[in-house]
Amino acid sequence: MGRGTTLFLKLADIVIGIPILAFCIFLVPRIGNFAAESYPDMTYLKSLVMIDMYAAAIPFYMALYQAYKLLTYMDKNQAFSVLSVNALKNIKYCAISISAIYLLGMPLYYLMAKNVDPPSFMPFGSIIIFASMVIAVFAAVLQRLLQEVIRMKSDNELTI
Repeated sequence: MGRGTTLFLKLADIVIGIPILAFCIFLVPRIGNFAAESYPDMTYLKSLVMIDMYAAAIPFYMALYQAYKLLTYMDKNQAFSVLSVNALKNIKYCAISISAIYLLGMPLYYLMAKNVDPPSFMPFGSIIIFASMVIAVFAAVLQRLLQEVIRMKSDNELTI
């Protein structure tokens, strides 16, 4: 993989983080306010919704950082190393964390979806959970494959 390809992927990694940052800054407070306005007797919903969404942003940015590190390892010709396996393992755990956080928040989104026509919060949360699990499975498969390649590489080095 050439440096141009990894440079493009590094830029894409950074660009992916910008809309989520904008979402966290501008839309999460509005969604929290909507939850509080929808159920005035449960004002704590605003805090719960904001905590849930901000908590999911933390592993998201950790996964982006791990992806950036993985691309850096590729630039340094260390793609088939334990460092790459660890980066994939961390991406897998971050994706599982995002799914778990949104799964725990689904009752909140269900409450908000009851007051919206069409109920957009439930599909939104479900899509995030599904996408995160797909990323986790993909990272796990790549991790296992990379471990096997590293094992085969070390076996070949021992026989020569």
